[in-house]
Amino acid sequence: MRTRDINKEEIVKQKAIEMIVNQGVEGFGMNRLAKECGISVATLYIYYSDKEDLIRKIGIEIGRKLFDKMLDGFSPEMSFKDGLKNQWENRIYFTLNFTREATCFEILKQSTYGDAIIQEITGNFKQTMSQFIVSSIERKELIPVTFEVFWSIAYGSLYSLLELHREGKSMSGKPFVFNDDLKNEAFNLVLKALTP
Repeated sequence: MRTRDINKEEIVKQKAIEMIVNQGVEGFGMNRLAKECGISVATLYIYYSDKEDLIRKIGIEIGRKLFDKMLDGFSPEMSFKDGLKNQWENRIYFTLNFTREATCFEILKQSTYGDAIIQEITGNFKQTMSQFIVSSIERKELIPVTFEVFWSIAYGSLYSLLELHREGKSMSGKPFVFNDDLKNEAFNLVLKALTP
């Protein structure tokens, strides 16, 4: 049996992420990946049992990295404003500094692999965020709202602005760059919508 080469495995992961971002999950295949990496298909099977295993493991790895970053410096006991600000900053950091991985994760989350990936990685994050929301409501810093409505108001505008930044243009086709002024304007509107 052949041994694992950590450098080769990292090249495979990075090329797979690139291919998923550029071609989607449907356009992704092991033969094409091997060719892009300059290795044999048999070499891929040293690292992954099949295409599904590779996609699932990549999604889990990126997701853990993302969720770890989202909890960086965060406590469920923070005030609502400070905790939400921390979440925005952490999500902005990850999206702007790991753009390809963030895009790949969003693609995988919306794919048939999404539920399995999310189920594997959200335990501590989900519990921490639920505790934050409940504590904020109890302190009367957050209006009572369902989780889904909370998430869409709290983060929907941020992710829309980050997507416009990734595309480099606004909805009208004008050049667009995400900046602190836009971030603060959107954040303040979100706070108004969610606080008593």
